[in-house]
Amino acid sequence: MRSRLIFLASTVFIAGTFISGCNMLDKKPVTSQDKVQEAKVNVVDASMALNQSFEQFKLKSDYAIATNEKRIRDLKFKSAAEKDENSYKSLEDKGENKANYDKQVAALELKNTELKMKLTNYKEDNNWEAFKTEFNHEMNELGKAVGDLTVKSVN
Repeated sequence: MRSRLIFLASTVFIAGTFISGCNMLDKKPVTSQDKVQEAKVNVVDASMALNQSFEQFKLKSDYAIATNEKRIRDLKFKSAAEKDENSYKSLEDKGENKANYDKQVAALELKNTELKMKLTNYKEDNNWEAFKTEFNHEMNELGKAVGDLTVKSVN
């Protein structure tokens, strides 16, 4: 009886070792070349995602820049149209206010052009998240400034 148990246990042990050894032969060992290849694929995927994200951001920003250009053009047109109106206290005030207004519009136009160039000259090796955050902040500030100037010119 005891010899049967020993025989059965050893048979099960040998069979288990054989089966697990067969499974090990089927599995391909992971090499450093495989890891490098996987890393390359990941880099390509990340690069494509970044490019897609940048293109979407660029389209959105181009639209915002074009909108600001239109609003600035409208401000210039309004300034030219108001030169004959008597909306200022005196002629001296009119000239001073108009010059100040024109300076503000020119500064807004310059800032809008700078943002357009910054977007055009962006290189992929820059920190994308930092660029996007800074650009959005500057774009929001410009939009507020244009809006504030529009509100002030109505009064």
